[in-house]
Order: sequence, then C-alpha cells, then structure tokens
Amino acid sequence: MRELSIFVDESGDFGEYSPHSPYYIVSMVFHDQDSDISKHLNLLEMELSNIGYPNHCVHSGPIIRREQEYTFEDILVRKKIISRLMGFIRKTKVNYKSFYIEKRHLSDITDATGRISKIIGMWLKNNYDMLLSFDVVKVYYDNGQIELSKILSSVFNVLLPSVEMKKVIPSQYRLFQVADLICTLKLLELKAETGNLSASEKKFFSGEIGLEKNYLKDFRRQELK
Repeated sequence: MRELSIFVDESGDFGEYSPHSPYYIVSMVFHDQDSDISKHLNLLEMELSNIGYPNHCVHSGPIIRREQEYTFEDILVRKKIISRLMGFIRKTKVNYKSFYIEKRHLSDITDATGRISKIIGMWLKNNYDMLLSFDVVKVYYDNGQIELSKILSSVFNVLLPSVEMKKVIPSQYRLFQVADLICTLKLLELKAETGNLSASEKKFFSGEIGLEKNYLKDFRRQELK
C-alpha cells in the first residue's frame, strides 16, 4: 500500500495588506513513505545535538531574525542550525511546492481564500496522476489558521479519493520543520526580488547574492513543477 505524506505550513495571514506582511505563502513537503529517511533523520539529530540543540524544534524565521529563543544566540550557531536542516533536505531529496498570493491585490479575506484555493486546486489537478498513484494521501498541518485548514480539507477531499487530514505537532515532525524553512526561504526570495530584505536578513545571508548562491539555487532543484 503506497502512502504519500504531505506536510503543510504557511507564512503570513489572511489579514489586510501591509508592508510587513505583503504575501501569503503555503508550502507543501512531499514524502513517499516507500523512501526510508530514518538514517538521515538520525544524522540530523546528532548534528543538532553537537551544536547544542538536541531534540530541538527548528523555527527558521526566528533563527534568521534573531528572535524568541535565539535572541542571544551567536550568528554562527544560528547559521549552523539552518545549514544542518538544509543538508537534511538535500540528502533525503524530498520534494516540495510553494504557492503564494500577493495581498496588495486582494479585496478581502474571501478574495484571499478563494485565490489560494484556486491556485492549490489547479496544481493538484495538473499533478492528479502522480497523486493518484498513491493508495492514501495523508496531509499534515498544525491547524494554525482555520481558513487554511478548511482550504486543505476542501481541495484535497474533492479531488482525491483517499485522503486523511492529520493535525501535526511541529516538534514531532522534522518534515514539518522543513516546510517551515521552505516557507521562510520563499518569502525571502520574494523580498529579495523587490529589494525588501531586512538588515538582519541581509546580515544572516551575506546579502542577496549570498542568499541566492548558497540557499535558493539548490532548493529550486527540488521544487515540483
């Protein structure tokens, strides 16, 4: 029985446009359960432990911006945390897909939910044969935003015959933390394209060139079309 796990995270919200929240992004990480990633998981746990973060739930945005539990952490250590998670993604060769809308062009929350639903639904239809090759598709989301929970349940259950919606606890699934990192990188890519990276983001990545060369370039190879 073939099983596909899809881990979903978002960046932004369905509120009104503001310069600090210009986009709404949804990222999905796909894992064919026939692909064993346990050795890579074990290696990641060892690597995080070696830099002082055993059993740690990685929050990519706060790491980059030096917020929350990373407020007093050295930038070299913060870079190592992101680097270890990125290495895990490269080794496992998991695929992902990011969807986004620019909130500047939306009239209200109904417009926003309708547009992101349409974008996700269209992609599912275009990849229907691939998705249908699995006996069951399990969608993992932390139910952080009720609007997105409803969108996911609607589009997946309408288009696929065997779907299970799972509420995920972020600390228990590394692939959910991968989805969080991919959302963060997609946001950074969009901000870089418009010259809107913050000072802390530029410092962390050594500017737009460093972000592109050392982070974004590799990730694009694993994004599904």
